[in-house]
Amino acid sequence: MRRACGSIEYDPQMKIDRLASGILEFEKGIATFTCSTQLTNHQRVSIYGASGRIEIETPFTPQPDESAKIIHEVGSEQQEILVEPFDQYTIQGDLFSQAILNGTYVPTRLEDGVANMRVVEGVIKSHKTGTWINV
Repeated sequence: MRRACGSIEYDPQMKIDRLASGILEFEKGIATFTCSTQLTNHQRVSIYGASGRIEIETPFTPQPDESAKIIHEVGSEQQEILVEPFDQYTIQGDLFSQAILNGTYVPTRLEDGVANMRVVEGVIKSHKTGTWINV
């Protein structure tokens, strides 16, 4: 990624971000996002591309006894994918502990987390300075 530009609204009492929007510039294209923690009691991820979209209902805290629904749409064709109930946080912890105990592959590399933090820090700095930030 090349640059980031962002805007953040903070909760006046809790002093935490409650609404953030950004533009991320890549070598071949851009991505935009909006994230809110207080907008509504609802969660959804919608990803739009040049030829279709992916929508994930309750992506972060699905009910433990309900299937997760993913909608995959390309052109005029739409597919609904149901994923059996699971606890992604338990799975993540189990895989991480197995990697430590058994010296096996870690599904998410440390470099991914560092790169994500560079983006978050770039969006915050952009909000404070009102300029694009090289990431």
